[in-house]
Amino acid sequence: MFRKISIFGVGLIGGSFALALKKAEAVQEVVGVGRRMETLARAKELGIIDTACDIVADAVIGADLILIAAPVAQTEAILASIAPHLQPGTVVTDAGSTKSDVVVAARKALGDKIGQFVPGHPIAGREQNGPDAAIVDLYVGKKTVLAPLPENIAEDVERVAGAWKRCGAIIHRLTAEEHDRVFAAVSHLPHLLAYALVDDIARKPHADLLFQYAASGFRDFTRIAGSSPEMWRDISLANQTALLGELDAYMEQLASLRALLAERDGKSLESVYANAQRARHNWIKTIEAAEQQNKQGGD
Repeated sequence: MFRKISIFGVGLIGGSFALALKKAEAVQEVVGVGRRMETLARAKELGIIDTACDIVADAVIGADLILIAAPVAQTEAILASIAPHLQPGTVVTDAGSTKSDVVVAARKALGDKIGQFVPGHPIAGREQNGPDAAIVDLYVGKKTVLAPLPENIAEDVERVAGAWKRCGAIIHRLTAEEHDRVFAAVSHLPHLLAYALVDDIARKPHADLLFQYAASGFRDFTRIAGSSPEMWRDISLANQTALLGELDAYMEQLASLRALLAERDGKSLESVYANAQRARHNWIKTIEAAEQQNKQGGD
């Protein structure tokens, strides 16, 4: 049981965290901190938070756990505002989609209190944003990656892991560098591509006609382009090096496919498509097996 958890950013990620812990009866008081009081008021109206706070010291003092669920570019400023009031025994974590830059920011902002910060990243989301997007079961069966620092003590890491477990999440551990390389490929690049495709079509003179005939395949492929532009701007820039590497590799693949298409090399095109199909089928089977195993474990 957490006595007090303070959440900086009470939208989809922070709000769903709060709702899940409340449902699990794992927290007595949730304090929300944000840039706009109207957002905090809405979060309180929805039962996400118990207290809306615009004074950082009041939010930090007495908190067992602090979650930063704001865009990653805001992490350093938030940690710097927390640092003067951070008491021994309080653990701070984050939900940012990049980790190397967050660790650098945390070391700069927290100084000798860096051991109280445990980097994290819940692998879950929706295209909606804000408190109204928060749902109680967002993290059930989903992975949460922790990237502990050498300065962290085991008890603090387990406190963060325990909170996510109470939300229904499955805990994985990576280094910050491993995390950023992995998610540049499987998350950050797909978002960049989805945004690029929709933007390209929207700029065409006959965009209305194209959108009129776009169906489920287009909708599924571009769903993530409905996510927060501010958040994904920050993520793209924060993970620039790894993302550029993945983008370059993808552009080489596109160039190769273009050449095959121009040469009408149907056999080679089909080979690429078939390899992708097999890989996706195997991936889905792995996911389904893991979900079944988790379900049996829960039963």
